[in-house]
Amino acid sequence: MSGNSNTDAFYKKLKAQLADTAMWPSAYLYKFIVPTDAQKIAQIEKIFDNLGAVIATKQSKNGKYTSVSINVRMKNPDHVIEKYKEVAAQVEGVISL
Repeated sequence: MSGNSNTDAFYKKLKAQLADTAMWPSAYLYKFIVPTDAQKIAQIEKIFDNLGAVIATKQSKNGKYTSVSINVRMKNPDHVIEKYKEVAAQVEGVISL
């Protein structure tokens, strides 16, 4: 994502899709890719701490990257987007899928 307007448009579209496709509160699956670094993975896990999230990690074949999958019950589309923004702001080099 480059530029703030692209990011805003992405989140606006995501919010509309989430509102149309699920009854809230609902389970939501986040997927992130980060350079393999225990501190970065721990940062992501901390953001979802105390939410009852089920977190799974898997390293890439060469070990350079780690995917972090988080299955968690969210209140509404705004709450989902809030967590995406929190991860993007706190974890350097993260890719949100």
